Amino acid sequence: MNVEQLSIDTIRTLAMDAVQKAESGHPGTPMALAPLGYQLYMKHMRHNPADPRWPDRDRFVLSAGHASMLQYALLHLTGYGLSLADIRNFRQWGSPTAGHPEYGHCPGVETTTGPLGQGISNAVGMAVAEAQLAARYNRDGHEVVRHTTWVIAGDGDLMEGISHEAASFAGHFGLGRLVVFFDDNRITIDGATDLTCSDDAARRFEGYGWQVLHIADVNDLAQVDAAVAAALAETSRPTLVVTRTHIGYGSPNRQDTAKAHGEPLGKDEIALTKKAYGWEYPEPFTVPPEVAAHMGTARDRGAKLQAEWTKKFAAYKAAHAADAAELERRWSGALPAGWEAKVPTFTPETGAIASRAASGVVLNAVAATLPELIGGSADLAGSNLTMIKDAPRFAKATPGGRNFNFGIREHGMGAIMNGMSLHGGIIPYGGTFLVFADYMRPAIRLAALMRIPAIYVFTHDSIGLGEDGPTHQPVEHLSALRVIPNLLVLRPADANEVAESWKLAIANRTGPTALVLTRQKLPCYDRAAGFAPAAGVARGGYVLKDAEGGAPQVVILSSGSEVAIAVEAQKQLAAKGVRARVVSMASMELFAAQDRAYRDRVLPAGVKRVAVEAAHPMSWYRWVGDGGEIVGIERFGASAPFQEIYKQLGITAERVVESASSS
Repeated sequence: MNVEQLSIDTIRTLAMDAVQKAESGHPGTPMALAPLGYQLYMKHMRHNPADPRWPDRDRFVLSAGHASMLQYALLHLTGYGLSLADIRNFRQWGSPTAGHPEYGHCPGVETTTGPLGQGISNAVGMAVAEAQLAARYNRDGHEVVRHTTWVIAGDGDLMEGISHEAASFAGHFGLGRLVVFFDDNRITIDGATDLTCSDDAARRFEGYGWQVLHIADVNDLAQVDAAVAAALAETSRPTLVVTRTHIGYGSPNRQDTAKAHGEPLGKDEIALTKKAYGWEYPEPFTVPPEVAAHMGTARDRGAKLQAEWTKKFAAYKAAHAADAAELERRWSGALPAGWEAKVPTFTPETGAIASRAASGVVLNAVAATLPELIGGSADLAGSNLTMIKDAPRFAKATPGGRNFNFGIREHGMGAIMNGMSLHGGIIPYGGTFLVFADYMRPAIRLAALMRIPAIYVFTHDSIGLGEDGPTHQPVEHLSALRVIPNLLVLRPADANEVAESWKLAIANRTGPTALVLTRQKLPCYDRAAGFAPAAGVARGGYVLKDAEGGAPQVVILSSGSEVAIAVEAQKQLAAKGVRARVVSMASMELFAAQDRAYRDRVLPAGVKRVAVEAAHPMSWYRWVGDGGEIVGIERFGASAPFQEIYKQLGITAERVVESASSS
């Protein structure tokens, strides 16, 4: 047996053994795809196992994340620092070899995959980032950004709707450095794919504007090489390679069956399969020494590739020092010194302004200083106000454009943004109505899980949307977003709180940020006339306006547009001789992160609390405490002018006063 075949079979046997030891997992797809994985990692991908963060490396995305043992075996064998003990501890507590690949937990894993359709969509975002940075920084004779994004996707990925959104986007914008291998094994958990699906994937992707190639047998390495060459030769279109495989390859009783998909083969079947391979090693988790030596040469190859690029970058730096410095800064994630000085300050003389409009002003004020801030909207740019003025649109002819038209693809937008962020060098933002956060929630959740800094601009945030009615009026969405770990939700109460919120969003490196903004105009609070500085937003909740004449007898908590209702209620209570404090709770997450002493100062013990928000009350119960009350909404909205809806649903200062006055 030649060393190439022995290496491929080592990948297969490691996958079988790891799944068997864990007593759970997916052995069949790694067994089928081992030849493809071997060829990519050993011959075609530009990567350096010694430096998984090399900026100009090729990106590899295992969108079929259930086949994680394929990637783990490859990472171990090519020298990424993943040990054989890690392989043995597949799916165990604290192990980097989780059930599905997790970004940040395992070297060489570019994104967290598992929820099908997300990986291929992230890859589209990575290809976008490559194209955008290449257009911005490459110069004649100095091509320092030129890498390919490789994807392995399964039938489940292509069935999920998000993959349609992302593939359509990729084809339209001609992302020529994106190559997707479609693992055509024709098996799902429930059985053959023809139980549920008769799509012609090739014709579908041709319709999207992709180049489509075929590999009739993945075990024929010459076919794999030919497909890779043809994919790399096509630079104006992404490529789909329909790759025929056999799940559970070599298993006498499991090949081409659903049983090979998501359960261990069993010790007896593993023995029979290894015999079919001609495998001569009785102990599980064996890596033959010749395989270790052969696949270890990936480090030498990678070091050479990176050294060549480093020399190329040094020449670029000598010729274009300012561009090189900016690109290095962007790759590092550092922000330019003094960028916050560009954030505008608003005054009452500005007049009432919707928080979405204030957001657009802030975005444009900082855009020139922050070239990495790139994004757009899901066909709502005129409503979300997310366009950078005088900047070109991202398009085939202008891949360096900063303004993105994501199309009516909210879910795809979220996942593409994740890929852009994961790639590095870009802070992506994307806008839509808050009600459509549901359409992109899986992508938001994964951004939070990976702790990547994407920014969501959610406008039209409440019943304040008015006449469009309950289909477009978010009610439950604020609470639903607030329960996602690592997601920073900011609902500013006026233009200056918007400015502070953008500062926090741009600087946030521990997860994504949701900016929740109004359609209707909001007052601009006079910070020189009794209202506290908007910098308090950085602590999540702060005393916007305190009671006069003594300690507060009631605390009114609110966020966003309803802070104005709280301020009006404070006036009405003062007229009744009741001292009320108004707390602007722009971010519950930030407030919860403050020390106990600060929280107790803002919300003193023994003082009644009333919260008001034009949304479901669920997220407020933590803050009002025993005896507190919430003025909220536990029904859908209605179609009418927003002032009438607020009145009819009882989101009014009078209702707050009534709640504050009740015993």
